[in-house]
Amino acid sequence: MMFTGKTKNLAVIGSPIEHSLSPAMQNAAIRAAGLDYAYVALPVLPERLEDGVRGLRALGFRGFNVTIPHKSAILPLLDEVDEAARVVGAVNTVVQEAGKLKGFNTDVDGFCGALIAHGCSLRGKHVVLFGAGGAARAALYGLFRAGAAKVTLGVRDAEKARPLAQAFGRYGEVCVFGWHDGAFAEAVADAAIIVNTTPLGMAPRMDEMPPVPWDAVRAGAFFYDIIYTPRQTKFLQQAAAHGCPTLNGEAMLVGQGAAAFALWTGRQADVSVMTRALREALEEQRK
Repeated sequence: MMFTGKTKNLAVIGSPIEHSLSPAMQNAAIRAAGLDYAYVALPVLPERLEDGVRGLRALGFRGFNVTIPHKSAILPLLDEVDEAARVVGAVNTVVQEAGKLKGFNTDVDGFCGALIAHGCSLRGKHVVLFGAGGAARAALYGLFRAGAAKVTLGVRDAEKARPLAQAFGRYGEVCVFGWHDGAFAEAVADAAIIVNTTPLGMAPRMDEMPPVPWDAVRAGAFFYDIIYTPRQTKFLQQAAAHGCPTLNGEAMLVGQGAAAFALWTGRQADVSVMTRALREALEEQRK
């Protein structure tokens, strides 16, 4: 592909950024759509974030993704944010239009879209979430927006997570219990969907997993882990052994990227192309 003065530029910023899979996914989608765009990974240190954003604005970048550790810190540097980004308190996608920067949170779309695409209806459901970090915030907002009836947070420290439960209580019923609380096991027994939003089980610490009260899990409960390395975490392996359907974080990663692509280009991304590029990039990383 020939890059010219007409090429529209896109990027992902973070620190570190060397192992980002976004360039592989986004450039594959750009090629498949035949668009004159280019997507690069740019290292931006936390103390240089303001400079970095100013530079991307000045250089006329059409947009960029935002990853760790900038997702919340970037909020005051933008001209506008959408409701999802405001509620979740994090931005992962920025669009530049006429010199103005607008922030979005497409993790919300990626999280719920992956479930829905796999035939898992959310309306009226009780969902259990392990964790209370940034990913849990995006999941909470998405679940209630999609019509979930109730969300129970299972966490190490219930008191620490209570403010999160209270903040999202305006959108739906949220309960929070310690992992080993008897009431948490009761919530698991009632849940149709059980989600891991913690890093427990992520490579290289693949022997870890959230403490699921397996005796309480109802038959056919859907297990979803937002981790995608490894493809089958211990959490999902155990769920499958109990006869439960499972889903890893690959579709969420692709989904949030496809949503960002649509915001920048006004075109729908070829999700199958992005998925194939992601798997190839992951295989290269494993080597």
